[in-house]
Amino acid sequence: MSLKIVTWALALSGALLYLLCIVYGLANPAGGHMREFLMIALPGFEWLTPKGFVIGLVKSFLYGALIGLVYVPIYNALERRFGP
Repeated sequence: MSLKIVTWALALSGALLYLLCIVYGLANPAGGHMREFLMIALPGFEWLTPKGFVIGLVKSFLYGALIGLVYVPIYNALERRFGP
């Protein structure tokens, strides 16, 4: 697996999912579940503030990138060890 491609794909996926969570939270304000979830999952996030929005977007992107940076080397090592 390509570290660069997978890391970018997961980072962009994290950012996209964050944006979808924001849209869902705006579309369903009565529930308030998205707001609470994002505040727990993304420390520093504040609902509907420019600073909070940017912090959430950056952290979501970085969490996705971190997953790629950890997952791909482990996958490649296991593939070399146990692959065909």
